[in-house]
Amino acid sequence: MTFDVSAAGTGARLVASETFPNGFDLTSWADDSDPFDIPALTTASQAMNVNGDMVTWSTPAPIVVTINVLPGSPDDQNLQALLDANRPAAGRRVARDVITLTKTNPDGSTETLADGRITGGMLGRSVASAGRQKASSFTFAFQDIAVTRAGGQ
Repeated sequence: MTFDVSAAGTGARLVASETFPNGFDLTSWADDSDPFDIPALTTASQAMNVNGDMVTWSTPAPIVVTINVLPGSPDDQNLQALLDANRPAAGRRVARDVITLTKTNPDGSTETLADGRITGGMLGRSVASAGRQKASSFTFAFQDIAVTRAGGQ
């Protein structure tokens, strides 16, 4: 059996309740860092009691996503606008966007992350020592994820 794990054709759509209620597509993925990263999630914690018995308990945690896009691209401009709209500062109204992010994989499966917030990112462009602009990186935290498999499975 073989598996095709190519990422070519990956896309995403981001909807932000206040700043981008109609949403926008993300396709300008970075080439110098991971374009769409969801790190491993810890779902339980553990310890040993004084008698040496293991004790576990469920540990709620947000689903963290990092998106890296090409600097200066329309995706970068939109994500910078989203970050700025949600950046607290003196005398500013914060948008408090509730974000939904749907990633479409090349095999047709989707991952929809819901009830999210933008938690960090780059306002402006950084320069790498290699003489090029660094990928623009943005982080999000989501409460839930729904996955559809290819072929409606």
